Amino acid sequence: MNREQLIAAYSAPGRHYHNLAHIEDCLAALARIENLSPREREILVEAIWWHDVVYDATRADNEELSAQLSEQHVRADIRDEVARLIRLTKSHDVQVDDRLGAILISIDLSILGAEPARYDAYAAAIRQEFIHVLEADYRAGRAGVLARFAARPVIFPDAAFAAKYDRPARDNLARELASLR
Repeated sequence: MNREQLIAAYSAPGRHYHNLAHIEDCLAALARIENLSPREREILVEAIWWHDVVYDATRADNEELSAQLSEQHVRADIRDEVARLIRLTKSHDVQVDDRLGAILISIDLSILGAEPARYDAYAAAIRQEFIHVLEADYRAGRAGVLARFAARPVIFPDAAFAAKYDRPARDNLARELASLR
């Protein structure tokens, strides 16, 4: 898969949030991060490009399938690390000493700390991706996911992201949770 094929995958119908705009936002966030070696930056760029390449809201194995696909296409010397980082996006749990994992997960979750209008557009796009789910079931499931993030002592494992986004993320999560109940 080349970049054009990746772009096509992210441009598929039904991708209201997990689309090319999400990848572009993630890449822009990465571009603002300093003190990365060229190799670290390359690993993170690849992880961003591949982390949601497989996205079907009816499946629970998107991250694993995306990681497996990356393993078939990413250059051999960084393949394992890229796939490892992609797999972290399933749970968003990162070990304390995992700098690249902390950066990728914080980038992926940064939408949670967006200004309210942008966050609301994200929440609406997620609802569209799960349009096949009955409203009551969606509300319960989404509330469960949001409550788990809100209960975490740290939402953003990278300290710089935490400093910038934790408070707005908690406000957004509380607001959406209230709307779901």
